[in-house]
Amino acid sequence: MGLPAYLASLALAIAMLWDAVSDLLLGHWSDKTSSRLGRRHPFMYAAIFLLPLAFYGLFNPYIELNEDNTFFYVLVLAILIRTGTTLFEVPSTALLPDLETDYDRRNKWLALRYAFGWYGGNGIHTINFLFWVGAYGVAVQTGYSIYGTVGAVLIVFAIIISALGTQRVAAALPKPSEKFRFNAIAYEIRQIFQSIRNRNFAALFFYGMTRGIALGLGAALYLYNTTYFFAFTGKQIAVTGFGVMAAPVIAYYLAPLMGRRFGKKRGAIIAILANICLYPTPYILLLVGWWPEPGSWLSLYCYSVFIVVEVVCTIIGDVLMDSMMADVVEDSELTTKRRSEGLFYAAKGFAAKAVSAGGIIAAGSIVSLIGLDGINSVEQVTDELRFSMAIFFLPLYCGLYLFSVYILSGYRITREDHTANLTALAERRDGEMTV
Repeated sequence: MGLPAYLASLALAIAMLWDAVSDLLLGHWSDKTSSRLGRRHPFMYAAIFLLPLAFYGLFNPYIELNEDNTFFYVLVLAILIRTGTTLFEVPSTALLPDLETDYDRRNKWLALRYAFGWYGGNGIHTINFLFWVGAYGVAVQTGYSIYGTVGAVLIVFAIIISALGTQRVAAALPKPSEKFRFNAIAYEIRQIFQSIRNRNFAALFFYGMTRGIALGLGAALYLYNTTYFFAFTGKQIAVTGFGVMAAPVIAYYLAPLMGRRFGKKRGAIIAILANICLYPTPYILLLVGWWPEPGSWLSLYCYSVFIVVEVVCTIIGDVLMDSMMADVVEDSELTTKRRSEGLFYAAKGFAAKAVSAGGIIAAGSIVSLIGLDGINSVEQVTDELRFSMAIFFLPLYCGLYLFSVYILSGYRITREDHTANLTALAERRDGEMTV
């Protein structure tokens, strides 16, 4: 669209901040929703009417864009996309603690969920760089228009299949003891803060904040790094996507295994530390001259091996982290006497999204600061420019991840604690029924 990097990152960062705040409110709202569809599904169905149209419109502008309105158009569409995603993702994720209470089976279901997520996201990414954006060029509108159209259609089908597939079970779940009241918003906000004071949740929350900056930074710089640092073409980037297809299958078996072998917290920390060690290695090897020629197929194959292992570690860490969050639900219910799974998952997302906006802004600033705004082809990239990209990006990215591991060490719920929580809650419910 011709929007400078710093303005594009600013628009996406503002949208992410809006998303972070709306997550909290919607998560709490869905916890207290009582309908014949269940607590979560009214919001999931509402996403059908917003998310696909907004996603399509970002890549296929509904109006004629110029220098005066492009920033505001991108900002509005990004906010609508994030809102539509919140309507579906927060309630959908919050279904897990109700649908599965077993300590280990939660890991299994989440591994399957992440596998579908990676196959969907990486699948459309691979096709995109093989046939659309990769074929027409990363600076050409045509490929993005096709991507936006196909993506919108797939979003509709994904929402419908997921919502209908869980509808009958969700509708039969117990209704909340109290309803959300818009006219008592101060009271609702106090309940939000009462729930998130849980110390185990705090560890996950601040972990998410720190990691969120790193994720925003890495995601925003991904295309710059692959296209200009490693000099890969669109079709080569697509080949990497094919390699990543193996990662969800591997993680599907490894994540539950590591949860059983090491416990959820230790398993997650091991996976995250492995990722931190692997991530900067290709960049460092290229800078010191121990890496194949940038843009060569040998370089691509080596890079793809690193990426596959990194994605496996990422999925394992994410699966165990979300499973830990599910265990916090019962831990909190003992104190608050409310099930707040929607709020907890939303608050975890809030932490990551609120500060990932900072990572996105940092990425846009790095791009502009080192002079990538004026780069149109890999031939213009010098060794000095590659060094500047790495020296600005890698220490910040890896340092944030290391700090997030330190924060995560404060999480305390073990398998035994979870079992004790379930027993205490069952006894409380039996006592209430007797009374």
